[in-house]
This record gives sequence, C-alpha cells and structure tokens, in this order.
Amino acid sequence: MVKKRCEWVTDEQVYIDYHDQEWGKPTHDDQMLFEMLSLEGAQAGLSWVTILKRRDNYRKAFDNFDPVKVGEYDEQKVAELLQDEGIIRNKLKVNSVVTNARAFLKVQEEFGSFDDYIWQFVGGKPILNDWGAHAEVPASTKESEQMSKDLKKRGFKFVGPTICYAFMQATGMVNDHTKECFLYHGK
Repeated sequence: MVKKRCEWVTDEQVYIDYHDQEWGKPTHDDQMLFEMLSLEGAQAGLSWVTILKRRDNYRKAFDNFDPVKVGEYDEQKVAELLQDEGIIRNKLKVNSVVTNARAFLKVQEEFGSFDDYIWQFVGGKPILNDWGAHAEVPASTKESEQMSKDLKKRGFKFVGPTICYAFMQATGMVNDHTKECFLYHGK
C-alpha cells in the first residue's frame, strides 16, 4: 500500500525523507532550532527543496549551525561564505545568519534556552490543525505574527510572519499534516 502524504511533497527523495522524518515533529534542541530558523530565512523567495538539497552544504559552511561559532563570524568569514557555491550567496541572507546567531545567544541568556523562549508562542505544546487540503493551510497565523514581531524587536532578520509560520511547521510547533496524510495527528 502506498503511503498518502501531504500534497506539497514531490517524488524527490529529499522531500519524502524530510516530510516523513522531520516536518511537524516537535523540536526542542536549541542548535536544531537555530538551524531551522537559518534555513527558513535562506529559503525566502525560493522553493524549500532548493534549500533541502543544500542543507549539508549549509551545515558545513556555518559550523553545523553552532550559534556561538556563527556569532563570532567577521567580515572576512562572511566574504568567504559569499564565495561558497554550496549555499545561496545572498549577502543579506548570509549576514542575517550571523546577526541571528548573536540575537539567539542573547535570547538563550535571557530565557535559559531558545526552546523555552520560542515555544511560548504556542503555549509550550504543538497546535494540531485539521486541514482537509494543502490549500487550506495559511501562510501565517496570529502566533507567527506575534513571533515575528518579537524576534524583530530582539534584532533577528528574515523572520517575517510567513517565515515564522514555516519555521513553526518545520519544528512541530504546529502540526499541519493534512487529513489524508499518513502522518496526520488524528490517525
């Protein structure tokens, strides 16, 4: 029997693996949360599969998304990253990862962990949605708008409401597997 997946999943293995093993599963590891926030920002204006195919390159380029190391990057390191053909070489996006690493560390210091901070926007537990079709899934919600506003206030970049909602989906803060998907929470 063929597994029925969310409509956005193509037949590309990288998409299937991401959907089946990661998307919508609650993530509480700070370094993984930083990685996903960084990748979602890199994805702005592009397809998610474009970023997924470069994910290993991003991990290598950005020291496995260690926020302490990334926060120490200087202009020379950014210049090197802008020559790296394995990532999206957009100066604003690359700089945002460094800026966000520094803001991320301040959040960790204030809240004890980024996890404690970020999950407050959903009351500490995943929002389980009941979408019948992918077309029903919103691009943003009041929670992602609140998250975006607060992240921007704290100095984060590339964290608009749509990026924040994609981040929330990716890290399982919301479960948007549609009803026909074998990973729908009600099955």
